[in-house]
Amino acid sequence: MNQTSLSSFIWSVADLLRGDYKQSEYGRVILPFTVLRRLDCVLAPTKAAVLKEKAAREKAGVDPHQFLLRKAGQSFYNTSEMDLRALLGDQDHIRQNLYAYIQGFSPDARDIFERFDFHTQVERLAKASLLYLVTEKFANIDLHPDRVDNARMGHVFEELIRKFAELSNETAGEHFTPREVIRLMVNLIFIEDDRELTPGNAVVRTIYDPTAGTGGMLSVAAEYLLEHNPDARLSLFGQELNDESYAICKADMLIRGQPVENMVAGNTLSEDGFPHRKFDYMLSNPPFGVEWKKVEKLVRKEHEDKGFDGRFGPGLPRVSDGSMLFLLHLLSKMAPLVDGKGGSRFGIVLNGSPLFTGGAGSGESEIRRYLLENDLVEAIIGLPTDMFYNTGIATYVWIVSNKKPAARKGYVQLIDAGSFWQKMRKSLGSKRKEMSDAHIADVTRLFGDFAQADLVTMLDANGKETARRVLRDGEADPKVPAGGKLKRTPLSRRFRNEAFGYTTITVERPLRDAAGRVVVGAKGKVKGKPQPDSSLRDSENVPLGEDIGVYFKREVLPHVPDAWIDDSKSKIGYEIPFNRHFYVFEPPRALEEIDAELKETSAHIMRLLEELAE
Repeated sequence: MNQTSLSSFIWSVADLLRGDYKQSEYGRVILPFTVLRRLDCVLAPTKAAVLKEKAAREKAGVDPHQFLLRKAGQSFYNTSEMDLRALLGDQDHIRQNLYAYIQGFSPDARDIFERFDFHTQVERLAKASLLYLVTEKFANIDLHPDRVDNARMGHVFEELIRKFAELSNETAGEHFTPREVIRLMVNLIFIEDDRELTPGNAVVRTIYDPTAGTGGMLSVAAEYLLEHNPDARLSLFGQELNDESYAICKADMLIRGQPVENMVAGNTLSEDGFPHRKFDYMLSNPPFGVEWKKVEKLVRKEHEDKGFDGRFGPGLPRVSDGSMLFLLHLLSKMAPLVDGKGGSRFGIVLNGSPLFTGGAGSGESEIRRYLLENDLVEAIIGLPTDMFYNTGIATYVWIVSNKKPAARKGYVQLIDAGSFWQKMRKSLGSKRKEMSDAHIADVTRLFGDFAQADLVTMLDANGKETARRVLRDGEADPKVPAGGKLKRTPLSRRFRNEAFGYTTITVERPLRDAAGRVVVGAKGKVKGKPQPDSSLRDSENVPLGEDIGVYFKREVLPHVPDAWIDDSKSKIGYEIPFNRHFYVFEPPRALEEIDAELKETSAHIMRLLEELAE
């Protein structure tokens, strides 16, 4: 059974719930039952051995916990003599027996169903006489790992959550990241670390996601590293706020044999689940444009009391968008680089506002300043729009590292992958586009080679695209199609860190009285000096590296000779105007051509009207 068929089959349970449940409530039943059936199938082969071991250890008066884990071959077990199929044998007592079965799970697995508030749903299903029917439906789904591996199971969970999110009108971008975006991010954070990817090298590395969701990013990262180096061991860590997503993530980690204490529930911004840990790699897709007012008091207290000893030292963004707080949180989790060893790299998905929102001195600008002046940003990749399930806005992947290779030191690479997409056969929510393996490979190579490149589009005589090619610096243009042309656009560019910095200067002009005379100060420090007219006050952004005095004489004084700079108000700011660096001006068509086309169209309309009048 493929992923889509499996998801559809599980979704068919909704037919039973219709009427007794609202559409937005279907997930409260379907998600925990899907997890329950998955765990049920995973434990089935060792069920008898676990029960036998339990009886033997209890008879000997020994705590059986560790022994049962070994017998189960998992990081969890169930000591009930029942399973989902057995529950169907006693229809009259299925409610009590289901509770007993859930209680038979080891504590970590039992916590999953508490997070789902499963007890409430069981009571509600029993009251509506639906509990047996729903249990029967799931007992007949084969979710054994031999039939449905972890990767496919992850896809199933994600698809179900996406559907429930749409029905519940959840916040845009809040739930999970498309798999191809995760693959791209994983490629980018691992590509420079050849040692970790070399087979036979038994490295031990940690990876962390502070917005873990259902664990998709962690799962793909683990699969990627093991695919390239089966001897590597990757310890997964994560934190998640949403109880249902956390429960699914924890179930996935249980099945993978990961220590479940590495998965923490709670709000990452207000309750750091790993306050004393650093990580080798990190991935995150925090919610876009979601305010952080609920945790504002705690975040501001940490910022003011701890400064750079805490997580939010560089600055705080505006309360309306907390995504940059997650960026700061990840910075605080970077392992130090000592004598060329250690260090961290992470990838985070952000919307456009962290690139440029906030002027010099604002929290956002100060965060960008900290990143760039400390040479931490390796690259920013612009993704196509309509890539995410709950939002169609433009998104960007930031790659941040404190262990840049020598060639990258002092530089930021910008890659515009906005045209690297193919149309999906069927839209999924707001997601209408996807990146193919070839697109991911192209972006990965550009990043890995730290290359500057253009995208050359070949157009035929009718202006229709016939082919595309990525051309590195120095490569010759392809042959121009007969009667056609080539369209060349920037694709990858390198910039010095300081190229994104500027000094905002305050330009003052003198206050004048009714007679037009300059008003001067009468006392103190301003005595004898022209007084500024606040209504004429203006500001200019002077690029870092350019002499402010020279700029002022060239750009300001020719227009307002009486102006001066108030040096006390000068501020350094940083912004990354991504789109400006990839904009290509296309001159409009000649007016004669447009006029001729309008006349032809008008004439055609008149002919059609005349035909109708006949």
